[in-house]
This record gives sequence, C-alpha cells and structure tokens, in this order.
Amino acid sequence: MGAAPVASSPMAPPQDRRSPRQGGGSRGGDRRPDGQNPDRRRRPPDDAGPKNWGGVARRAAGRLEREEAEDRGWRREQTAERTTRPDRTPPGRSDRLRREAADAVARGVGPARSGRVHRALERQALPDAPRRLPDADVALRRALGDAAGSRASARLREAARAFDDERFNDARRILNSLVERAPEVVEVVELLGLTHYRIGNWKAAAKRLEVFRDLTGGTEQHPVLADCYRAQGRWADVEVLWAELRNASPGAALVTEGRLVAAGALADQGRMADAVRELERGWSVPKRARDHHLRRAYALADLYERSGATPRARELFRWIASRSPDFADASERLRSLN
Repeated sequence: MGAAPVASSPMAPPQDRRSPRQGGGSRGGDRRPDGQNPDRRRRPPDDAGPKNWGGVARRAAGRLEREEAEDRGWRREQTAERTTRPDRTPPGRSDRLRREAADAVARGVGPARSGRVHRALERQALPDAPRRLPDADVALRRALGDAAGSRASARLREAARAFDDERFNDARRILNSLVERAPEVVEVVELLGLTHYRIGNWKAAAKRLEVFRDLTGGTEQHPVLADCYRAQGRWADVEVLWAELRNASPGAALVTEGRLVAAGALADQGRMADAVRELERGWSVPKRARDHHLRRAYALADLYERSGATPRARELFRWIASRSPDFADASERLRSLN
C-alpha cells in the first residue's frame, strides 16, 4: 500500500465504479442504457437513483461494484465496476457489500486529524451538463491513428482486466504508457486514477481524477476524489466536491456515497455531531430498502452508538436486520445493544 488508510470513517462502503467502456456512441448526459443520467443538472430527478453509480463506462462490453485487511475491500467497493466483465451483477457482490460495511465502519475509531490547514484547490466551475465525448476506441484512434489507436484500445482492455483481477501494478504500468500518449482520453485517465486509488496513492489518484472532472464536466467520480482528499486531511476540498455533487444530484445512490465520505471527513476532524447531522439530513426509512439505504443506515447507527445515543442506534440496527439479516454485523450489534 501507499499511504495509510483513511484515519476515521463512520461510513459504509460506496458502490461500484466502472470499467473502460468499449463501444460506439457519444459520451454525455444520456449515455447510460438503463435510462439513468449520471448527472442530473437540468434533468428531471430520479428518486430511485442508478442501479450502480460512477464511472464512464456504462456501455462497456462489461463492467463490475485494501492489501491491508481493513482497506482492501472498501476500495474494491469504491471502484470495482471499472472492468470489462459482462453487464451483470458479479456473484457474491451483495455479500461483499454487506461484509465490507463493517470493515469501513471499523476504521472510524481513529483520532481526529491535526496539522496544517489546506485551502481548497481552484477549480473551474462545472458546466451545466456533462460534456459529450467519444468512446475510448474512437478517441484513441483520433489521437494515435487507426492502427496505433486499435492497439491502444486492446491495451486499455488489458489494463481493465488487470484492474478487475486486482493486479493493480500491472494495470498502472499499462495505463502510465497510455496516458503519456493519449492524456485526454477519459477512460484512460479515469482508470489510472482509480488504480492509484486502489493502491492507496491518494495524491496520484486525486491528480488523475481532477483531470477526469475537467474533461467530462461530470461528478461520477466525486466520492472517490473526495475520499482521496479526505485521506490527506484536505477537508476544504472534500466540502467543495460534496457541494458540487449535491448540486448535480446525479441520483440517490451516488449522492449517498458522497454523503458518506463527507460525514466521514467530519468525524475524522472530531466533529461527531456534525457528522451525525449530515447523515440524518433528509433521511427517512424507505419503503424499499436498497444497498445504499442500508449502508447509510448502518453508518448512522454506528455514529449513534459511538456518540452514546444507544436507543437510536438500536432502532436503526433493528431496521437493518429486519430488511437484510446478513448485512455486515448489524444483527450482532443489535444483540449487543439489547
């Protein structure tokens, strides 16, 4: 691993990230085949949210959802859709999500960070809607020519397979070569950023994902980018990215993951009451519980327990256990509070 894990986190694991997309069509606000828009600026809201969030590869031939015991699984859930698997839910994915919720929350026992105060980076404002960009194969051919572009596309798919197999150093080696030759091909930039993130190279990951933000004008990787800054104690950048994500409102699941990172950053600073308020804001028990509802409820229940609000923690753990008895260790924690 590169840097140390995030010091403190009340959050459950964010959903999957995506793989480099291989295929035709243009990139932009309506590029997802399930009819969900990855960014809802000037678009009607979608109460249900996307089935799986983040990333630029919705039309990939396929996709997916820390080496250290506590970290490896959580970053897997942050980025695992960035591969070339068939468009289906991988076996055991739901079990992984539930198992890693506890691991992510377990990181929430560290002390608050201290040290220098970082100012937020200066960024250009996001456009009113995400930019429409060509797919990777088209962009690579335009940048490198037909023959070299075709070979680069094959290498990008190879990097995606290495990422999927968690051979991150192999993926990084391939992608470093590609990004030198095609620095504005979004799929290359994004996957390299996510690879650095999975390795724990927070600064390198943030650098690439900032480029992704600039190239796409979108917010699909804002939770991962914000978590890179959270790991570095750059709280102002976390706040700015969270504000951008809220404003874009790309869907319930993605906004929830951003909220979990924002709440985790507050808890890292010892601002436990603020972290609780962030997770409570707008929360209500849903009629149909999805994974992101369960993760948010678990994180909030954990904060309640840590702050001494035992009855509230018990109530939420009971709700989680009633909807998904095997979700993380919710049932066990409920028994410990009874």
